[in-house]
Amino acid sequence: MKMVACGGCAASWRRCVVMSLRLLFLLPAGLPVRSQGESQSDNKQMDNITIRQGETLFLSCSQGAFVTHTAWLNRSSILYAGEDKWSVDPRVSLVTLNQDEFTIKIEDVDLTDEGQYICAVQTSSRPRTTSVHIIVQVPPKIVNLSKDLVVNEGSNVTLMCLANGKPEPAIVWRMLSPSDDSLGSDNEVLEIPFISRYRAGVYECTAANDIAVDTQTVELTVNYPPSVSDGRDVGVTLGQRGVLECEADAVPEADFEWYRDDRRIFNGFDGIEIEDAGALSKLTFFNVSEADYGNYTCVAINKLGSANTSIVLYVQDGNSGTSTVFTPTCLLLIVLLQLLLKF
Repeated sequence: MKMVACGGCAASWRRCVVMSLRLLFLLPAGLPVRSQGESQSDNKQMDNITIRQGETLFLSCSQGAFVTHTAWLNRSSILYAGEDKWSVDPRVSLVTLNQDEFTIKIEDVDLTDEGQYICAVQTSSRPRTTSVHIIVQVPPKIVNLSKDLVVNEGSNVTLMCLANGKPEPAIVWRMLSPSDDSLGSDNEVLEIPFISRYRAGVYECTAANDIAVDTQTVELTVNYPPSVSDGRDVGVTLGQRGVLECEADAVPEADFEWYRDDRRIFNGFDGIEIEDAGALSKLTFFNVSEADYGNYTCVAINKLGSANTSIVLYVQDGNSGTSTVFTPTCLLLIVLLQLLLKF
């Protein structure tokens, strides 16, 4: 086998390809080598072909009469020489080879397949080439996204979204749930300074190009101390069921404590039931007695702070519908008066 040095490739890549094809096809050494400028008819440039990643590419060139040798090349690497496959890539295969057409296909096209392809044909008179440039488009894919975050109210928050694709995808941030069009960004970074509880929610990053759209979401949780709704005083007739309610807004959810004066009340104490369900706590009296009337305090607590409210349980006259609030001193006088009436 003859070994030929291709030292002129740097000066003329096309000339080097033709020299390599001469060796492949055993062409006569005296055959003239034509540059693109010497004969436009012998060396043709086809329009660029744009294809999406993952699709199948068909490359075809016309043969014509008196063709002796043919080859498809990719950046000077031979893919097929006639019916002989030179490429080791299993995605490349021969479709048609006859007097009129020479077609190969590349399945599952990837970005590495982008570049120039040449169909080289040797006729009985002279060689000719047809070249085409393949452009591979890649749908966007988000490759780096901020993880779900838990922050305290007042913190500075930065959300990041990075994506690949060709053409380069445009990145858009928006607050998805609850929807807020005023909060967003048209680049990879979304900055939220001094975040408040009202900025908590789901944020969506969208990466889009001419091919497709990729979206992913980040959930942002904002912790804040409890705030307690004003307590509603409750009037209950003696012997009836009474319920005091305390509602607190907090993240994380608040724990509740109930007090009568300075004494903490526990579940089951003196027949009283305490039931906590999320943001609501209930203090239930199943059989209200005179000793139950008075002022109660609900305290809501989480790791960031606490808040409280006072609720009065007062006597409601079952007949007239009027009500009376009994202070501890008033309750004592009522008891003494009842004792005196017995004598």
